[in-house]
Amino acid sequence: MAKYSKKAQDKIGEVMKEYKEGELKTSAGKKVKDRDQAIAIGISEAKQAGYKVPKQKKETPKTKKK
Repeated sequence: MAKYSKKAQDKIGEVMKEYKEGELKTSAGKKVKDRDQAIAIGISEAKQAGYKVPKQKKETPKTKKK
């Protein structure tokens, strides 16, 4: 499992709370409807704030889904 810093976890948690309350919006101003998109926004905001966030794993031919 990837290691996120405590502050990064808190930031992602705040974003998920906004998502659950229906207040989270995309950069275009539209309401976020997908849970995965909300998580991606949280990780992105944590990176911008300078918190420790692991790099995304690259997909290799062995791990590709069929």
